[in-house]
Amino acid sequence: MEKLPFVSKEKVEEIAQVYPTPFHLYDEKGIRENVSNLKKAFSWNKGFKEYFAVKATPNPFLINILREYGCGCDCSSKTELMMAKTIGATGDDIMFSSNDTPIEEFKYCNDLGGIINLDDITHIEAVEKACGRLPEKMSCRYNPGGIFKISNDIMDNPGDAKYGMTTEQIYKAYEIMKEKGVKEFGIHSFLCSNTVTNEYYPMLAKLLFELIVDIKNKLGIHISFVNLSGGIGIPYRPEQEKNDIFVIGEGVRKAYEEVLVPAGMDDVAIFTELGRYMMGPYGGLVTKAINEKHTHKEYVGVDACAVNLMRPAIYGAYHHITVLGKENEACDFKYDVTGSLCENCDKFAIDRMLPKIEMGDYLFIHDAGAHGFSMGYNYNGKLKSAEILLNEDGSFKLIRRAETPKDYFQTFDCFDLYDELIKE
Repeated sequence: MEKLPFVSKEKVEEIAQVYPTPFHLYDEKGIRENVSNLKKAFSWNKGFKEYFAVKATPNPFLINILREYGCGCDCSSKTELMMAKTIGATGDDIMFSSNDTPIEEFKYCNDLGGIINLDDITHIEAVEKACGRLPEKMSCRYNPGGIFKISNDIMDNPGDAKYGMTTEQIYKAYEIMKEKGVKEFGIHSFLCSNTVTNEYYPMLAKLLFELIVDIKNKLGIHISFVNLSGGIGIPYRPEQEKNDIFVIGEGVRKAYEEVLVPAGMDDVAIFTELGRYMMGPYGGLVTKAINEKHTHKEYVGVDACAVNLMRPAIYGAYHHITVLGKENEACDFKYDVTGSLCENCDKFAIDRMLPKIEMGDYLFIHDAGAHGFSMGYNYNGKLKSAEILLNEDGSFKLIRRAETPKDYFQTFDCFDLYDELIKE
């Protein structure tokens, strides 16, 4: 499958005259079409709700687009809860799925009326201590352990993951919560990351549906919502076939009708907590070629670095690259595309076949809309880039300005040298 950017060279040149590279660019049209299709795919379930994983792309302008379609916020820290509150997401619009959680963050979430999703059975006591009593509506995160397979392929190893409760613990947790006054219960599970298969969600759903039927039979506790969390991935590589959200939604519906409906549990709501799937393909990192080096290999240096997109550096992750304006030219030059950090892993591509790159060419690094900007940092004193929204009508607007040296030195403001630092 050919991967094409959602923006032209001419449009990037227009944007770059106002906001210099590097910058993260987001496609409003693609975001809206995608969330609309997600809602349609699960429209069979009356209680369906998507809780966007704020950690993936913590930008209120982008999250507010999703909120127009009824999406809530999946938060994992107090700062993310604060962002949700600021844009008007409170109460059942918040799912707080954190781990190793500071006790005061449970209270902050509870004060907002958000749903606390417990990662560990010991957190029952922590929430009770933080809030005075347990909220009437709570959820638990489940980890069945072992190896998770689809067909004969090992997808992930939940047994090695730090998240969630064991089967024994989840039963015990619900018993304790019921005794302590919880009246509405949910269950949550995340077994695989970035699956590019239509089978993952239906298999996870069936596993959870069977579990909550057993919980009802053994404990007399009715689980009112099942949170399938994230895990639906995106095709980073051109040869990968993208997930079909309508096939996925239909697969979950079939499992629902096979397991829950006969058990008299046809009122169970389905929740999702997608991040990468919601934003990943609709964001790109735009950068400019500024250096070339001919040594043991052919290098092209760009004005972005791992500060702007660290997935290739820390995971060896593949991100497709388009040289804008040269989409139809032969990819007959082999390059390492590098940033300027003092780390040899600061490479967006290694031995990548691309068209001949001239200095000044703009490169579009695909699928950077989730876990891109959000994972940035300031190593080597590098500054985070701007975020820009490409509107449906072709106009564009700044939705986060680029950092400045003043931002970088801001935390020295309690020292005398701060005034000297920001004079530069």
